Formats: sequence, C-alpha cells, structure tokens
Amino acid sequence: MSSLNSTVSPNAAFVRPQFFYINGFSNIPHVKYYYIFLCCVYAVTVFANVFIIFIIYTERSLHTPKYVAVLNLAVIDICESTALIPRLIDTFLFDSQFITYEACLANMFFVHLFTSMQSLTLAVLAYDRFVAICFPLRYHIIMTNSSMLVIIACVWVFTATLIITLVLLITRLSYCRSIVIESYFCDHGPMYRIACNDYFPNYIHAIICIAVICFVPFSLIVLSYVCILSALLKIASGEERLKAMKTCTSHFILVIMCYLPFSITYVAAFMSVIHPNTRIICTSLSSTIPPMLNPIIYTLKTEEIIGAIRKFYKRNKIITAVINQ
Repeated sequence: MSSLNSTVSPNAAFVRPQFFYINGFSNIPHVKYYYIFLCCVYAVTVFANVFIIFIIYTERSLHTPKYVAVLNLAVIDICESTALIPRLIDTFLFDSQFITYEACLANMFFVHLFTSMQSLTLAVLAYDRFVAICFPLRYHIIMTNSSMLVIIACVWVFTATLIITLVLLITRLSYCRSIVIESYFCDHGPMYRIACNDYFPNYIHAIICIAVICFVPFSLIVLSYVCILSALLKIASGEERLKAMKTCTSHFILVIMCYLPFSITYVAAFMSVIHPNTRIICTSLSSTIPPMLNPIIYTLKTEEIIGAIRKFYKRNKIITAVINQ
C-alpha cells in the first residue's frame, strides 16, 4: 500500500494516473457477509422499484403529478443502486480494487448524480404536498402532469450541471503522492484530498453542492411541512385533517430515512473522531437502504397504490379465469 501512496515523486509535473485504488472496507472481519447482504438489498431494490413503476404506468388513476414524481424517484432509486452496489461488489468481493482514471470519474458522476437527485426529488414531492394541502382548490391548476414533468426535467438538468462541474474540477488535480481512495467508490471528497496541487476550488464547490443538494432541499421540506401543519390546524373536521395527514405520511418517512442517517454520520464525524470503516459502512447503508425501502413504504402507506394493486390483481384473476374456461 505504501508503494501506491508514493507512485510518483512530489516534484514531478502534472500527474494524471492511469488508475486509482479503492481502499474502503479494509480490515473489517467477516466483511463478505456484508457484501452478500448488499446483493440481497440490490435485488429487492430493483424488484420493488420495477414493480411500483409498473403499477403507476399501468393504472390510469395514478397518472397524476404526485405519482409522476414518485415514478421519477423509483427510476432514480434503481439507477443509484445500480451505479453503486454492483461496482462495490465487484471491487471488494472479487478483489478488483483498481479502477481506471476514466472509469473512476464516470463512477463519481453517476453515484453523486443519482444520490443528489433523490434528495431534490423529495423536495419536489414536498412541494406537491404543500400545494395539495395549502391550496387544494387551485391544486389542479398549479400542479399538472406537464408542469411536474417540467419541474423534474429542470431538476435533472440543474443537478447534472452541478455534478459535471464537480467531476471536471477533479481533472485539474495532479496525483503525484497517492492513488489510494479511502472510500467504497470514487468519492469526490477523498479523491480531491489526496491531490498534490491546490484543491481549494474543489473544496468550495463541494460545500456549494452540499448546501444546494442537502441543506436547501431539507430546509424547503421543513418549511413546507410547517405550512402544511398550519393549514391542517385550520381544518375544522378531525376526519378531514387525518385524511390530509395520511397523504403526507409516506413522504415524511422517506425524508427521515434519507436525511437522518447522513446527518447522524456527519455530525458524529464533526463532533468526534470516528473510525474510517465505521463512516464507510454508515454512509454505504445510507446510500443503499433508502432506495430499497422507498417503494415498499409507498406501497404500504399509500391507499391509492394499494387500491391499484388490488385492481391489478382482480383484473388478472378475471383474465386467468376467462382463459382457463
């Protein structure tokens, strides 16, 4: 490992290495069981999200702005897990920890893109619930399928631009001392910190990304729920209030699952020194578990989707009975 940390003389000119070495999950006992667990997580994630995409696509009653955003979230969950877990399994379970420079940049782009999109999509869903509860009479004017598609397209373009800039800033860095990335994928932070030349622009852009992708959406979500709570308190009927609250339950749980683990991990790292392996396991779980649970929570906590599944089951049962006759 020491040879990887001093591949080129620090006095050399600009150095762009042919490959990097991903060093996450080192010296963890019985770690192969964790990789098997991640394989199961990936299988459930793909199946559950494909199922919810299929239900939303086939059931016309779910062709609403809210479920356009939910479908977008399901696509993001599949893409995020696919960008992260198969590569992680290949890297560590099959001892393939060397990755080419170009593949590393691609890995960084896709993992950060889909992780960022999950956070911003939750903010879009919060906006949808805010309009639905605070402006119920104007909801169908403000929120249409077309307007939701425009919002989602703008979020994709904005996020892709932000992450492309993040990756392009890495290309200006020279790696003359080390090619060892202390993470489980080509993570931006660990990569720019091992560079030889000035990485201050990378540091500033990383702060901007954290603010724009994490703190701003979370602040908007909290603000939307404050407005929603205020609107709910003005509803005279307790039954109507409960019905309105139920429409927010699944989204509220998703927000907690997305932001709480990351917050705890980063606060713990800031307040005290935590072992790198502890941080890596916590962040890997934070990136892989929510995409698996998102569709399950929406299926179990949303009456419209449960109703659509029942309709689909009854329809297939009738078709099967007719065919058998």
